[in-house]
Amino acid sequence: MIHSYLMVSVILFCIGMLGVISRRNVFTVFMSIELMLNAANLAFVAFSRLHESMDGHVLALMVMAVAAAEAALALAVVILLHKHKGKLDTNVFSLLKG
Repeated sequence: MIHSYLMVSVILFCIGMLGVISRRNVFTVFMSIELMLNAANLAFVAFSRLHESMDGHVLALMVMAVAAAEAALALAVVILLHKHKGKLDTNVFSLLKG
């Protein structure tokens, strides 16, 4: 039973990783990161159910809180990036170095 949950988790994580690597739009990259975090949450909860413990549930809840904070900061960065540069391409971040 746990194998199916872990397989879904691995598939979701791989889709998220593929989205981070292959996409240029900042929104798509952040959505892919959220997908990877949700895949990790699914694995935490699956292992928690296997061991009949609440530790994985608590850890998944903490990951969700961090993901919400990350989403708020990412949205602020995206808004500022669009305001100053006019586009949401990830190549713009390399222009911010200099």
